Amino acid sequence: MNSYPLHSILFLDIETVPQHSSFDKLTPEWQDLWSRKATYLMKDKTTETTESTYGSAGIYAEFGKIICISCGIISKSHEEKKLLLKSFYGDDERLLLQQFCETISKWGSGGEKYLCAHNGKEFDFPYICRRLIVHHLSIPAILDISGKKKWEIQHLDTMELWKFGDYKNYTSLNLLSHILGIPTPKDDIDGSMVNAIYWQEHDLERIVKYCQKDVVTVAQVYLRLTGETAILPENIDIK
Repeated sequence: MNSYPLHSILFLDIETVPQHSSFDKLTPEWQDLWSRKATYLMKDKTTETTESTYGSAGIYAEFGKIICISCGIISKSHEEKKLLLKSFYGDDERLLLQQFCETISKWGSGGEKYLCAHNGKEFDFPYICRRLIVHHLSIPAILDISGKKKWEIQHLDTMELWKFGDYKNYTSLNLLSHILGIPTPKDDIDGSMVNAIYWQEHDLERIVKYCQKDVVTVAQVYLRLTGETAILPENIDIK
């Protein structure tokens, strides 16, 4: 399996929620748009309603927003790997996207750099790009795949690496970490709980910790898949 210099990879994960706390907070125009989307989602699900499906709106960039982007970079000190974590989070999506883009643009300016996420090619990377366009923000070069050939795209995906060409297969990060003997990031909350924790409890710090755990797990999974030794817990640092 191809591997890249570890210091050239930025591992990331995003957490998203619906743009409003409930369906009834939407304007009539947005209610109609979500109802059209929900009609498709509710096929063969007779117990669901337009209102009840709105809790899943966060996974769609047209109806959701990003509340946290956590990143991790690996470095070596005295032959030991270290992972430095940094998170961009808050209620103001435009601001956190600006801060994130400024950081990765500076980081990605010198030499070949790569982004890595679990299912990132299908979710994290395109979601970030779509929300950037919504906010009239420029897409950093490392995220922008328009006009690039497949081998020119600087995106790595641990789920894709695990597939080994089997495009029918979906493996969650939680399942993959269990298979590989890596501590699960779901020891407190999981993705299905983020919406309620944000809109009902507004406990952003808890969501950020969960997002950072996902980044740690993605990095550890990547190391395992590429035959590298794991990062020791004491060598994980939050900036």
